[in-house]
Amino acid sequence: MMAQESGSDGTVGKALDVLEAVSDFGRPVRFTDLLAQVDYPKATLYRFLQTLTNQGMLSYDEERGTYALGLRLVRLAHAAWATSSLAPIARPYLDALSEETGETIHLAQLDHGQVLYVDKRNAAKPVAMFSSAGKVGPAYCTGVGKAMMAFLDEAELNAVLTRQSFHAFTPETLDTPKKLLAELKAIRARGYAFDRQEHEPGIICCAAPILARSGRVIGGLSVTSTTARTTLEALEAQSGRIMEIAGRIAAVAEDWRFPEQDKGRD
Repeated sequence: MMAQESGSDGTVGKALDVLEAVSDFGRPVRFTDLLAQVDYPKATLYRFLQTLTNQGMLSYDEERGTYALGLRLVRLAHAAWATSSLAPIARPYLDALSEETGETIHLAQLDHGQVLYVDKRNAAKPVAMFSSAGKVGPAYCTGVGKAMMAFLDEAELNAVLTRQSFHAFTPETLDTPKKLLAELKAIRARGYAFDRQEHEPGIICCAAPILARSGRVIGGLSVTSTTARTTLEALEAQSGRIMEIAGRIAAVAEDWRFPEQDKGRD
């Protein structure tokens, strides 16, 4: 149920809960469906929906009686992608790694303890998989998620662990904190992570964290394939290159400045 974490954030937090609830459906949604999903009274939910619609954050289809994300969010999302994600500066590095490997390339960042895929390059022979740019996935059972988690400091890691469901998606899923922590220790020692079909059957990857000079985690990078096409050992052979590219992205990101900050300077 919603509204558990943003109660201390007042009206804004509650409105964002409603907005996220609409998003989670992945389709236009009726008022009654939302009412069953969130913890707000009927009148409160209706008031938030009206406000969000008036502000262009939601759109309302009178004929079908459904709510959907509004076009104003598209504009905001584009601005966030351009100024807050690693995607724009990492683009040439992802292109190069994609061309070299012929496999699927993922660029991700941690968002509230989950993996946010901010960019993706499809394999030369694309395969269907969960990930896509803008989609959120679990951190504990994905290569990029584990690569990032392994390099968090203790306080950050503890906070992220509380946000994991530890649902067993496949027989290979590390479905307890104890199993995951042992894996994160090994990842930190070698510098890169694997997805051993832990989220989706047949999907494997090798991933590296993107780290600032201070050691702060700013993202994750992976080369992903299938068990029908390759092996973990073959992907591991590319770990050095993946870490090299992750380091190059980190170096550029470290010194990145928004264009507006340089305007007017000679």
